[in-house]
Amino acid sequence: MTPHDQRSGHGRVPDAPDPLPIPVVDNHTHLDIARDGEDLPDVAAAIAAATAVGVDRIVQIGCDLPGARFTAEQVDLHPQMLGGVAIHPNEAPRLAAQGSLDAAYAEIEALASHPRIRVIGETGLDYFRTGPEGLASQQDSFRWHIDLAKRTGKALQIHDRDSHDDVLRILAEEGAPDRTVMHCFSGDLEMARECVERGYYLSFAGTVTFKNAAGLRDALAVTPLERVLVETDAPYLTPVPWRGATNAPYLVPLTVRVMAGVLGVAVPTLCEAISANSEAVYGPW
Repeated sequence: MTPHDQRSGHGRVPDAPDPLPIPVVDNHTHLDIARDGEDLPDVAAAIAAATAVGVDRIVQIGCDLPGARFTAEQVDLHPQMLGGVAIHPNEAPRLAAQGSLDAAYAEIEALASHPRIRVIGETGLDYFRTGPEGLASQQDSFRWHIDLAKRTGKALQIHDRDSHDDVLRILAEEGAPDRTVMHCFSGDLEMARECVERGYYLSFAGTVTFKNAAGLRDALAVTPLERVLVETDAPYLTPVPWRGATNAPYLVPLTVRVMAGVLGVAVPTLCEAISANSEAVYGPW
């Protein structure tokens, strides 16, 4: 989950892109979140719109307790949806200060037992929104979620904002789960190489299409096809040419086509890789 990008176009409804030739997975979306002044998305309608353009599976992420409960309910209603649950890095210090973090952990662990909850995440570190006083709580929470992913055999999805070195350090110290995903990858070329060497998957969002994201495209360019995923992080990070409008899973094809150009592969080739990688990480839908 990423703060609002309201640079332009908030309130516009983007047109549907041309469908992809082979269906792919939106690796990370938030259908439980609405941008300011907007209604919550209609989940069934969002899934139908995505399916119509070749995004036939999604991973819904609930990263606070209400969102995690919503996710556990929705995965039973929609066969196109798998889920992830966690306490977001920015939530952990707040809950710790209230004395309710242990209770939140217990509920997340209970929700994670659902067979269609396949992800522990998003967890990780966020040094943009949390000051120095909250960093210990964030890091402890990250370590707890890593352990939960390993104990439950679930994939781990990582939120990393302005915290690259500590994210990689803690993963090395704790030992990353076999299936670890860097959600909305934001590192540079060298970090991408490090993550690939460690066997992590890199998931790219609409940010890779932004004009000022040359460094992110360089990172994508050195990521092997077998480690690439795609996501929206909806309702935020809408790809060009709709940057600033509200994002949704049906806009994934815009990002996929830019990624194919960066990687120098045909769009169907990338779609096949994304689909196969997604099922390798999360299992069959």
